[in-house]
Amino acid sequence: MSRVMTETARARELGIPFPGTPGASNAITDVAGLTVGMTTLIDGEGPLTVGQGPVRTGVTAILPRGAAGLGESCAAGWYSLNGNGEMTGTTWIEESGALTMPVLITNTHSVGACHTGSVRWVAERRPDLGATWLLPVVAETWDGYLNDINGGHVTPEVAMATLDAATAGPVAEGSVGGGTGMNCYGFKGGSGTSSRVVAHAGDEYVVAAFVQANFGSREELTIAGVHLGHELADDNPMLDGDWLSRDKHRGGTSGAGSVIVVIATDAPLLPHQCKALARRVPLGLARTGTSGGHFSGDIFLAFSTANPGALVSEIPLTPASADDAYRSMRFVPWGHMDAFYEAAVHSVEEAVVNALVANRHLPGGAMIGRDGHRSPSMPVDRVLAALGRRSGRSNGRDDQGGQP
Repeated sequence: MSRVMTETARARELGIPFPGTPGASNAITDVAGLTVGMTTLIDGEGPLTVGQGPVRTGVTAILPRGAAGLGESCAAGWYSLNGNGEMTGTTWIEESGALTMPVLITNTHSVGACHTGSVRWVAERRPDLGATWLLPVVAETWDGYLNDINGGHVTPEVAMATLDAATAGPVAEGSVGGGTGMNCYGFKGGSGTSSRVVAHAGDEYVVAAFVQANFGSREELTIAGVHLGHELADDNPMLDGDWLSRDKHRGGTSGAGSVIVVIATDAPLLPHQCKALARRVPLGLARTGTSGGHFSGDIFLAFSTANPGALVSEIPLTPASADDAYRSMRFVPWGHMDAFYEAAVHSVEEAVVNALVANRHLPGGAMIGRDGHRSPSMPVDRVLAALGRRSGRSNGRDDQGGQP
């Protein structure tokens, strides 16, 4: 198994095998026009003092059509594998089949601040939109193991700055943005992304995933089809110490935390086809080992940037005329959706592993948070060695022959 061990190398570049062909950046921003912003808040150390820290949190913003496309509808659908979490705005998406607002992802107790910030940001930049109703999409996962989650460190102003910072191109991964304080399979988790190119009827489309990974028990971890949980069972501080017994009443158990996934595509899809993509997200997560625990809020959103304007909900000021009485949508026939489902599953799987791999250069091999709580980086060298041994056995070689 070949690998390129550089500071910026991602899971695929290190030699971890994944199916499918990624887009140019292997990121959600491979969907043209889509932008991502992140604000990372890291400050202080030592004992928890509510309102003062330590701070290990942040915000991620996804603008489906960038700031210039604000208010332009996208066909959309959502799905909840397990509802112990929050994603606002989903009832209107279910009703209208459309997403018109940015998507913000943060920690559990900062949903309100981000919701307020999103409304204020839209109202300031597009007063015409702010004059009507605004139903922001804000999702969360819990970072209270590392972060002063009740401290109010994410403010509406932080959310607005994150929206202003959104750009196209490569997307930062690991302990950044909303993923700053998150844990995954007992290792340091956070933000991850990946994309796939799908050919259909002579055209090429992108299906891409962004994951805020804060889920999974160590013993479940599986990478590239190889079960690694027991081999990597050591150094699992989330199972140790008095924090676990103290917090068990609120779900402080192995595997708790939550995962938010956003699927974006430029393929022309109906809202129910977007929902069908969102329903495939758990299959990608399952490839990394999780069984979806009761204390994990697993909520997924999928949208298409094709068919701009087709699903706008406008208040009619005059009776319908021949020019505006009907709208039409172009869409992939249902019988040809399998390739798009496959792309969603594969991009989710790789995005999770990218989130884990990106943390391998944390100082001291871990993030230290409130009350000295520690979240170790996944030992990438041991993962690569284990995958190499499995590859060696599959090629008829001994355990040593397949090591990188």
